[in-house]
Amino acid sequence: MDDKKIRVALTHGDTNGIGYELIFKAFSAPEMLELCTPVIYGSPKVAAYHRKALGIETTFSIISSADDIRDGRLNLLTCFDEEVKVELGVPTEEATAAGGKALKKAIEDQKEGRIDALVLAPVAQNNEVKRQGLVVMMSENLRVALLSSDSAMKDSVSKVTKERVCKKAEQLFDLLKRDLRISNPRVAVLALNPNADGVEEAEIIRPAIDELVAKGKQVFGPYAAGNFFGSDNYLAFDGILAMYHDQGTIPFRALSSSDSIVCVAGLPVPCTMPLDTTCHTNAGKGVSDENSFRQAVYMAIDICRNRRNYDAPLANPLPKLFHERRDDGEKVRFAVPK
Repeated sequence: MDDKKIRVALTHGDTNGIGYELIFKAFSAPEMLELCTPVIYGSPKVAAYHRKALGIETTFSIISSADDIRDGRLNLLTCFDEEVKVELGVPTEEATAAGGKALKKAIEDQKEGRIDALVLAPVAQNNEVKRQGLVVMMSENLRVALLSSDSAMKDSVSKVTKERVCKKAEQLFDLLKRDLRISNPRVAVLALNPNADGVEEAEIIRPAIDELVAKGKQVFGPYAAGNFFGSDNYLAFDGILAMYHDQGTIPFRALSSSDSIVCVAGLPVPCTMPLDTTCHTNAGKGVSDENSFRQAVYMAIDICRNRRNYDAPLANPLPKLFHERRDDGEKVRFAVPK
């Protein structure tokens, strides 16, 4: 296995927001540089402005290309040369566009194999990344995925299809197994309707679950969300697939700590970000808590290592000498009455 340090791209996000504060605080501890090689994708001028305004001493080295990335320091790769007006706490199109340029450059370098993982500071363009994969909110003991993460309620219902439920459940299953190294994950699928007795459950969600089970995956449901979270049934599962944004987000925030993160599954590169995307409220005040961002960095590193360990033995698999006997005990235990 390649022992080189994992290169983590840190996009600076909205330049009027809290991205640089989170990055500088998270990497103020020297031991962070022992875990990975961080590369800020942003602007030296904007970074210097934020550092001075916040009174943060974290140092960084300016580079112009990913070829110049060096271990043991906080690299800052220049993504654009034009001047950007910084108005801390003020949402502007210019600040949002600057965040988008950094993200675009980081993705380009990742596709060329120069970057191993992405950690995104808050910016509107992150929604584009979320649409390409599966949004999974993660805390120490709870992982909730969203079938649709940023759709209006009227549009969310139309996205509940058998194909989409199968695809998103499989992405969640793969995240748990490959990225988090849970050997035999149990995934719960929530119902769309309050009592889990609607047309969608009968014609879409249950057939999707049956199809996934036929593929050998431990998928259960559909569960009515209120009873599921209210009775602590969620503690029996490694991952949960919610049908729409509020159904998953509200209970997750109620049951999780402030250092929770978001992981975007189904992408070719580990991609994480802090859960709290309030970008402008605390900008420039020096009061933003960087722990969620730091946890996002930790998770990106862990996923990189786990993928390498998971994929290595699969590169040259041994022929199967016997057929495993299927155990339906768990399926019976978590069955939903029809």
